[in-house]
Amino acid sequence: MRAARWYGAGDIRVEELPDPTPGPGQVKIQVKWCGICGTDLSEYQHGPMLVPAKRPHPGTGKQAPVTLGHEFSGDIVELGEGVTNLGIGERVTVWPLLPCFKCYWCLRGRYNECLTLGTIGLAADGAFANYVIAPSYGVHRLPEEVSYEAGTFAEPLAVVVRACKRGGISLGDTVAITGAGPIGLLALQAARGAGAGRIYVVEPQARRRELALKLGATAAFDPTQVDAGKEIARLTDNIRANVVMECSGVPAAIQSTLALSGRCAKIVMVGISSTPVEFPFDRLLFHEKEITTVQGYVDEYPAALSLLASGEVVVEPLISARIRLEDIVAGGFEALAHHPEDHIKILVSPL
Repeated sequence: MRAARWYGAGDIRVEELPDPTPGPGQVKIQVKWCGICGTDLSEYQHGPMLVPAKRPHPGTGKQAPVTLGHEFSGDIVELGEGVTNLGIGERVTVWPLLPCFKCYWCLRGRYNECLTLGTIGLAADGAFANYVIAPSYGVHRLPEEVSYEAGTFAEPLAVVVRACKRGGISLGDTVAITGAGPIGLLALQAARGAGAGRIYVVEPQARRRELALKLGATAAFDPTQVDAGKEIARLTDNIRANVVMECSGVPAAIQSTLALSGRCAKIVMVGISSTPVEFPFDRLLFHEKEITTVQGYVDEYPAALSLLASGEVVVEPLISARIRLEDIVAGGFEALAHHPEDHIKILVSPL
């Protein structure tokens, strides 16, 4: 089979590999589509970050080179020993976490905080390949209404479903979202599905602001041109946002969440900053604001698939390119690195 393998920063090679064989409790999936995630791009530009490069991963035993790709869909083509709850030919997507199920956090159901947590596509070979091996416990059937392409969005959508839960969004809440990349645009739709009333998006790129408005944002602001905090205050009688979801990882955007949020608000950190960010604690304390974070997901996949199946979340407008596996470097990683304004989500097909 063909697979895109990470060897180091700026070094991803499409190589020929033997077809994998599922072990006990595993399934072999023929990959239809796999999305390039921001984590994949970070590994390409700045890695290793989560890829085990210097020593084998403590949970999986895997060490680079590794096949990237964890946002994927496909068909089951082979069952490992003991797999009885799934069938060959089923259309599926995969919860890609590889927890130990034994540590303090796993025993409390917080698999995303496992002490030796791994992820398919980072600590085990992933889906930028013709075939991928996955444990049967992580496999989810795609509803009839969900295409293979849409199925790749179950993973990032599960992240924002958890963000909405962590933020406690309730009926009629005013929500502000910083960053209108794939995560931010999914968060916009998930927040609307959770009952948010007004949703304000803060994003410097015009194309993304326009898309946010088409997807249901109440208003979208360019932070390089206007003071979004003051604008939201004006539009809400100085109440501002009840919940802010930071989806960019940009330090200035992270700092802006204080101005966007009102008293007693919840600020949910979804994006990841690669540099330290100063945050004035007193502005949280005196207005009883809360900051919480999101680390992936636990049990949010069914909700994410339900949102896709019902049409409450649409993903076709987010797909900016569909490319072949052979073009993943130039048409995928390099395009995202050097022309981010042209893309939101790039899907890769190994077929």
